[in-house]
Amino acid sequence: MRPLSHSTQQVKKINIELVKNTLRTTGTGTKASIASLTRLSVATCGTILNELVRTGEILDIGPDESSGGRPASRYQFNADYASMVGLIIRTESGIHSITHARANLNGEILEQHTTEYEAINIQTIEELLDQLLSQYHNVQAVGIGIPGVAHNGQIGICDVKELAGQPLAQMLQQRYNGLEITIQNDMNLTVYGLYHEQNYEEDSNFAVLTFPENHYPGAGFIIGGRLLNGNSYFSGEVSYLPFGITREEQLRQLHTPEGVHALIVHTIVSIIAIINPAAIAMTGNALVPSMLDRIDQDCRQHVPAEHMPQLLIQQDTRHEYLTGLITMTLESLTYNIQLIERH
Repeated sequence: MRPLSHSTQQVKKINIELVKNTLRTTGTGTKASIASLTRLSVATCGTILNELVRTGEILDIGPDESSGGRPASRYQFNADYASMVGLIIRTESGIHSITHARANLNGEILEQHTTEYEAINIQTIEELLDQLLSQYHNVQAVGIGIPGVAHNGQIGICDVKELAGQPLAQMLQQRYNGLEITIQNDMNLTVYGLYHEQNYEEDSNFAVLTFPENHYPGAGFIIGGRLLNGNSYFSGEVSYLPFGITREEQLRQLHTPEGVHALIVHTIVSIIAIINPAAIAMTGNALVPSMLDRIDQDCRQHVPAEHMPQLLIQQDTRHEYLTGLITMTLESLTYNIQLIERH
């Protein structure tokens, strides 16, 4: 096998990200401390820092305390150099809403607001983004969470019927040239947010399962520390599991406590057998915390105790959903390098 290689431009971009991420994590640093952490040379760090100070992405906050000799400059990541906007599109109990949030480059939420609409379509989203982008001139990325399937920016099955089948990302990229656009399923974003906030081991498996009223259940999975989308981004559509009943009957059962319980146990056992997660978080307004003990007991009738994950019910996951959206949208601004084998 021949060695993997990068172009000079790719190596430079990787090094710049190393320097920025190091300062983002540590808060401040000198050329020497950054070089030590990144394992880059002091000269390379100096060149990168000078360039980033010129663009404003890094701040030179003055000389460090002197220990004899010329004091070194101390640098700080500029979280306010740019910002991102996240939109969470919901349709619950007949109410359509969009929550928009603006965050800085550290992921800190600067503002958040929810607006209800009679209907949500492409025009609704564009008008809201027009307003937000005219109000904030340093937005570099937009993330959108939807209650449906999204594959390469194309929306498939979606609870918001006006968005189903729409190439939303492509339409927005044409309208807002230069912006990074991220569109992701709501459950994937929720599991991503929960996973990051719970600080599970990087190689662990984790799942979120939702049972909302009047809608089919859904799920999101973290496999080996990475979000699972699936070949056609259909992963998590657990309402298609072979429950032995029609989808119409499945919706009817979701209106009764016994029906909900039976569907949850079936779904959890299926997830455990397939991905063997460390934990499964359940959410949705069809669930109440008092159901947890019985769910756990009935799952143990099918799954050996040593393979049972931690089960928890968390009815309100709006914060984790937003965390996942902000985290993933910020990651879209990070240079990602693919290792390509040269033949």
